Formats: sequence, structure tokens, C-alpha cells
Amino acid sequence: MSEPWLFPTVLLCIYGFFSNFRPSEPFLTAFLMGPDKNLSETQVVNEIYPLWTYSYLVLLFPVFLATDYLRYKPLLILQAASLIVTYAMLVKAQGVLAMQVLEFFFGIASATDIAYYSYLYSVVEPAQYQKVTGFCRSVTLLGSAMGSLLGQVLVSAAQVPTLYLCVVTLACACVAFLTPWFLPMPAKSLFFHQKDPGNQGRMSMEPSTGLAGDHLECKVPLHSEDAKDREKGHSGLAEVLRTLWKDFVQSYSCRPLLAWSIWWALSTCGYFQVVNYVQALWEKILPSNEFQIYNGYVETISTLLGAGAAFAVGFMKVSWEVWGELALCTFSVVLAVAVYLMDTISNIWVCYASYVIFRATYMLLITIATYKIATNLSMKRYALVFGVNTFIALLLQTVLTVVVVDTSGLGLDILQQFLIYASYFAVIAVIFLLAGLYKWRRKRKRSGSAPAAHTGETDATGDGSPAAAAAADDDKQDIGPSLDGDLTGYQSFMETRSLGPSVDRLVPC
Repeated sequence: MSEPWLFPTVLLCIYGFFSNFRPSEPFLTAFLMGPDKNLSETQVVNEIYPLWTYSYLVLLFPVFLATDYLRYKPLLILQAASLIVTYAMLVKAQGVLAMQVLEFFFGIASATDIAYYSYLYSVVEPAQYQKVTGFCRSVTLLGSAMGSLLGQVLVSAAQVPTLYLCVVTLACACVAFLTPWFLPMPAKSLFFHQKDPGNQGRMSMEPSTGLAGDHLECKVPLHSEDAKDREKGHSGLAEVLRTLWKDFVQSYSCRPLLAWSIWWALSTCGYFQVVNYVQALWEKILPSNEFQIYNGYVETISTLLGAGAAFAVGFMKVSWEVWGELALCTFSVVLAVAVYLMDTISNIWVCYASYVIFRATYMLLITIATYKIATNLSMKRYALVFGVNTFIALLLQTVLTVVVVDTSGLGLDILQQFLIYASYFAVIAVIFLLAGLYKWRRKRKRSGSAPAAHTGETDATGDGSPAAAAAADDDKQDIGPSLDGDLTGYQSFMETRSLGPSVDRLVPC
């Protein structure tokens, strides 16, 4: 092929489509609680599903290091193999213990998802990031939406048993397993194998606007790389860990990045919980063994709307430096209300609609947060910050699961769980409301002290106009970047970053 990036991109698109083409996914809880597996709600919700959270948390950091050390391709093969084991056990295995082992293998598949985009950026030139990211992201979302749609059509129109949907999902996982073997092996990676100093420098391209340039709170150049790191071709584990720690401290010393990261971790924790257990709530409201369910249509619509909301971020002319906390507070209230309606109104259509609003709102905000975090970070620090934020989200989710869901904790039923999740998002809204008020108070104090300084300047010069003009310029700089600059920053971000791994739907199968 004439373009060197085209062959691996096509293979990755094929892999992303088939690995996310899962017709059985919208009906997983109904399948486990149905006649094929004959498990109770307590067993599914309180004993089986929590194992995914625990395994994902434990495996995330080791897999993060192994992905870079092994240069991505072996981890893609491991992910595909884990998906095959997951769906094979879903078809054949019986009992609570077998389903818990299944959850462990799906945790491996979730943890290794980081290798997907990491591989892409290791074999593609920075100039092609926007194009290949768009291809792979679109195909992945298309596979998820088409899988849910096909599953619903087969169940509703053809009355196909859910077991056969699991067989189709297994077959797609087998197709996905074949593609990584044909991928070329990368010659370099971000941390352990840095054989191309020129590329490393290009991977730290500096967008025109972003966190470090727009905020005095950022004391370090987040887009820079150590000259020593660029000169070394291979790094040992201890050296990599020291570099990671130094980058961690420097990255999170930037206050705006820290604020968006806090929202990322808190909201992703709640999002995982809602998405993982919402099928149990639907089953409670409308049992699948008595009524026709439409989970597949809902998943399809919510996936497409979420993708549309993420795409719309690029056209929003909003200065997030000014309105960020207020936006996070407002939309967190929307998330809380959506979860509360799902829990309290025993109407499946209200529950479906609230879920669609919930997912679309989250995808909108997580895209904004990803952009604001990543705009001025080098690829190395972007991978680190994303990994840390995901780890913190999983750590919080583990605490929430142990206390609320697991039988070793409170072991609450699904209705009580969702009431707690609604309260959780309300607390997030309060946190960012207080942060916004604090920021507004600081800005008001600065603007209150500015006139005195400006008056002194005027008196000293005897001419008010130059000082007034300078003061006006200072005030404009305090407000933040222009709207056009913020949009330009997003476009620069889209040229060099992905939207992150496929967090749209991380429930088992």
C-alpha cells in the first residue's frame, strides 16, 4: 500500500469492529438470570459482577507496564484471547464460580484495552493521528452499535434465543483474534523502547492553546520531554518508574489539569457502576421472562447519541476556563437526576430515556475533560495521566462495590444501589459548585484590587488612557483564552490524541 499507516490502521479497524460487535451484551443479565444459567439476582449482582471491578483494578498497572515493555502487539493478542475465553465460558460454563472466573478474564480484556490506541500511535506519524483516530474510533463505536441493534432485531423479530446471540459474539471474538497476528511489530514504545529520538520529539508537539499556556497555576512545561529521556534507546524498570513518578508530580501540579482529572475519576467511577448494573435494574422493572424487552435498541441509540455528543464538542465555542466548574456542576446534576428517575419511577420507558440521557451527557463531558487534560501534554504524560485517572476511578469503584454491592458489605438490592449512585452524582455536583464559588470569589478579589493599582498608575503618569488600556488588557488576560482559541485547542488536541479507550460500555460481554 502506498501509505505506510494504512495497513495497520485497516487491521486495527477490523479488530476494533469485531471485538466490540457483541449482540449478546444488552441481554447479558437477562441471560444469566434466565433458564440457561438459572442464577438469582443476588448471585448476579452481588457475587458475580463485582469480580470484574476487582480484576480490572488489580491488573491495570501491571498491564500498563507490560503493554509498553512488550510493545503493544502481544497485549492485543492477549485481549482477543481473553474475549474468546470469556464468551466460550458464557456459552458452556455453569454456576457462580465459573461466572466469576469469566469476569476475571473479562477484566484482563478490559485492562489490555489500553494497547489498542497505544499501538496505533507507535506505528503512525503524528501528522496522521487525527485521521487514524477518527477511523478507529468510528469503527469501534459502529461495531458496538451494530452489535446491539442486531441482537435486538434477532430477539424481537426472529425470536432467537439469547444463547445463540452469545455464540455469534464468540464467533466475532474469534475473527478479532486473527487480525493482531498480521500487525507489524513496533520498533519503539513510549517508556521502555525509545529508538527514534526524532519521533519522540514530534510526539510532544505543542498546540497553540491549552492548559500550560492559559493558566498561571501550571508551573511546569507539561508538553516538554527530558532531553535525557529522548537520548536513551532502552530504559530499565527502575528508571521507568522514576520517570513516571517525576512526570506524575509535575503533571498534577497543574491546578486546571488536577480539577478536570478529579471530575474524570469521580464521574467515571459512577458511570461504570451505573452501566454495569443498569440491566439488573431493567430486569427488576420489566422481567424478560414475562415481557418483551428493548435493551438492544436503547444501547444502540445511547451509543450513537454519545458519539454525536462527543463529536459536537469540536464545534462548541465555550471558554471552559471560565465556565468549566459551572458546566461540570450543572451536568453532574443532570446525571444525578437521570439516575434518580431510573431508580424511583417504575416505568421502563422512563428508565430507558433516562439512561440514554445519562450516557450522552457523560460522553459529552468526558470528551471535554479528555481534551482539557491532554491538550498540552506530551504523549507519554497523556498516557500516564489517563492511566492514573482510570486507576483512581477503579479504586473508588472498588470501594463503592465492596460497601454497597458485595455480599461481604451491605449487599443492597438494585433499587437501593441506584439511589446511592444518584446521591453520589449529586455530591459531585456540590463539590464543583463549591469549587466554582471559590474560583469566582478569588477572581472578584483580584478585580477589586485592580482599580486601586490602576488609579495609582493614572495619577503617576498624569494621563489616564494608557494605564486604562493596559488595565483592560490585563483583565482580558485574567478571564482566560478567547472562544476561538479554545476551539483551536480542541482541534489541535484531535490531531494528536485519541478520545481514550472504549469506555462507552465496559460491562461484561
